[in-house]
Order: sequence, then C-alpha cells, then structure tokens
Amino acid sequence: MEAIGINLPGLVTQLVSFLILFLILSKVLYGPISRALDDRSNRIRESLEAADQARQDAASSAERVEQEIVAARTQGQQLIAEARDAAGRLRVSEEARVRTDLESLRERAAQDVRRERDAAIEEIRAEFANLAVDAAERVIGRSLDAQAHREIIEGVLEEGLAKDRRN
Repeated sequence: MEAIGINLPGLVTQLVSFLILFLILSKVLYGPISRALDDRSNRIRESLEAADQARQDAASSAERVEQEIVAARTQGQQLIAEARDAAGRLRVSEEARVRTDLESLRERAAQDVRRERDAAIEEIRAEFANLAVDAAERVIGRSLDAQAHREIIEGVLEEGLAKDRRN
C-alpha cells in the first residue's frame, strides 16, 4: 500500500480520528441541530396551519359580512317600501280630507249665497212695496190701507217669482 502512496497506520489513525469525531459530533451537534430543525419545521407547519385557519376565518367573516349586507339592503328596501306605502296612504287621506273640506266650503258658500240672495229679494220686496204704496198714494193723492196694499203686492211678486223659477 505504500507503493500506491497510502500509509496504513496513518490511514487507520485518520479513520479512528474520523469515527471519534463523527461520534462526538453526532452526539453533541447532530441531536441539537436535528431538534432545532424539527422545532423549526413544527413552527413552520403550525404557522401554515394558523394562516390557513386565519384565511378560512376571513372567508367565513367575509361571507357573514356579505350576508349581513344583503340582509341590511333587504331591510332597507322594506323600510323604503313601507315609507312609500305610508306616504301613499297619507296622500290619499289628505286628498280625501281636502275634498271633504272643499265640499263643506262649497256647501257653506252656496248657503251663504242663497241666504244673501233671499235677504236681497226680501229687501227688494220691502222696498218695492214701500215704493208702490208711495206711488199709489201720490197718484191717488190719499193714503191707502198700507197693509192690504202690501199683501196684494207680495202676492203679485210671489206669482212673478214662481214664473221665474219655472223658467
């Protein structure tokens, strides 16, 4: 072996030194390094699992938020529809109230007009009766029975009004 350049006692010494160093390093360094790598691998796995869990939680939270948004929109649309219905009912009731008020005002105005017309007719009758009596007194030159004369004039006026109403 020396012919090929290998020194057997040096090789054995190096092999024994290598084995001793390997055993020492495997006992002293391999165990702690292996544990550190296993711990790191476990932490990475746990971090990945936590990230997956967080992603799933975020997705479920997003779904819940979306469902709540949809529910809120639906509720908002219902509130808007209810408000429109209430406004429609209010408008209808107010229109009915205004119609009723207008009708009552119209009726009162018609009654006032009738009262005024009747009062004016009565006033004209009285004035006409007085004028007729005065005119008759002047023509005849003496005083007539005013009561009898008024009754005659009122009868004539009633006949005239009856004819006017028929026309």
